[in-house]
Amino acid sequence: MGKVAVGATVVCTAAVCAVAVLVVRRRMQSSGKWGRVSAILKAFEEDCATPISKLRQVADAMAVEMHAGLASDGGSKLKMLISYVDNLPSGDEKGLFYALDLGGTNFRVMRVLLGGKQDRVAKQEFEEVSIPPHLMTGGSDELFNFIAEALAKFVATESEDFHLPEGRQRELGFTFSFPVRQTSLSSGSLIKWTKGFSIDEAVGEDVVGALKKAMERVGLDMRVAALVNDTVGTLAGGRYYNPDVAAAVILGTGTNAAYVERATAIPKWHGPLPKSGEMVINMEWGNFRSSHLPLTEFDHTLDFESLNPGEQILEKIISGMYLGEILRRVLLKMAEEAAFFGDTVPSKLRIPFIIRTPHMSAMHNDTSPDLKIVGSKIKDILEVPTTSLKMRKVVISLCDIIATRGARLSAAGIYGILKKLGRDTTSKDKEEEVQKSVIAMDGGLFEHYKQFSECMESSLKELLGDEASGTIEVIHSNDGSGIGAALLAASHSLYLEES
Repeated sequence: MGKVAVGATVVCTAAVCAVAVLVVRRRMQSSGKWGRVSAILKAFEEDCATPISKLRQVADAMAVEMHAGLASDGGSKLKMLISYVDNLPSGDEKGLFYALDLGGTNFRVMRVLLGGKQDRVAKQEFEEVSIPPHLMTGGSDELFNFIAEALAKFVATESEDFHLPEGRQRELGFTFSFPVRQTSLSSGSLIKWTKGFSIDEAVGEDVVGALKKAMERVGLDMRVAALVNDTVGTLAGGRYYNPDVAAAVILGTGTNAAYVERATAIPKWHGPLPKSGEMVINMEWGNFRSSHLPLTEFDHTLDFESLNPGEQILEKIISGMYLGEILRRVLLKMAEEAAFFGDTVPSKLRIPFIIRTPHMSAMHNDTSPDLKIVGSKIKDILEVPTTSLKMRKVVISLCDIIATRGARLSAAGIYGILKKLGRDTTSKDKEEEVQKSVIAMDGGLFEHYKQFSECMESSLKELLGDEASGTIEVIHSNDGSGIGAALLAASHSLYLEES
């Protein structure tokens, strides 16, 4: 009996020891796991750091590249494209104007009635049309015929409210969001198709010429007054309401900037100087790169695996297309090297771009005590059923690091433009009137990612200092690709004197 009791005691003691060893081992593994997670997080944070000194270096490099791009084509990573827009809307424009916005699998047709400074955009109507897939890879005539027919149908629905004076031709602003080599305000040849379009015969052709011929074929009498991109349109829309608008920045799926330059400061411009003395420059700033940009191992691999390695480096670290993907790549490293999601790596986490920036924004904006939204997003997107609060806090930290870097670099880019224009400081002359500079912003990232836009604005103020930041304002200018294009048709109308 005693032997049995002793034996049982020994067995129990051995079992307790085994359990204790297992617990200790698990704790050691857990502490090892979290140690590795912390190390990855810390290294990433350090690599993404944007102290004010670095932002100033980025801004200086941006200004230098701007000068080089204005001096000659191919002289800079920044294309600094001449838009041929030399007459921005003033608010005095009156009359009926149309816009055509082609930039993806849908296009929009729009009409606006402008009523001068008193009524501004008195009335507007638009229609969205889906492009059948076969037309995206068919012939050029077929695509432009389809667009012209839709435009003609839309014009046919014009009501009495949109009165066109006798003897006047309708005028259109054409937003064409594909790479174009612009040759005048209303002409430009297609460099290449993107976004699923592939019509070889259209490459190298004048897209305005193709649209004009199609309009003639369907019997539509309309003049294409301006060929624009959405960033230049955003600048036009901003200037229409505020004469102090000096630049426009789009922070959305992609990113770009445009600004108003003195015509005499563009050495590569060989035409007659415009009457206004100004020219809008489309920077194509997404292609900016500099040794001062804080790039991480994740940025380098993302770039290497992209469709355009070595290009659009700034865009790949600040725009909505890529922020969620950077988050996925860091989480994947944590899952592989630190068992962040447990013993197995979630298969969904290996799918590129599965975490989109709107998901990241929603998680970053989670203020609930248990970070419930973070947990539900991880569950829905990655199919990870449960996550601890500690894990959710790591995800929030990553969102913060990625968004802060993007926002602060966006601010440095804007500061670079202001430096180039000499508007980054206030005049020492007390008699001189303080010149106000307004930056018109658009894009889903700026509009919907609160932490991003707030950080960008506070970083710009930090760069400018208290005194100069009082002369700079950031505003939201909506729908540059629609209303902006119609406004540019108005400001370059053949009938300006009459209106």
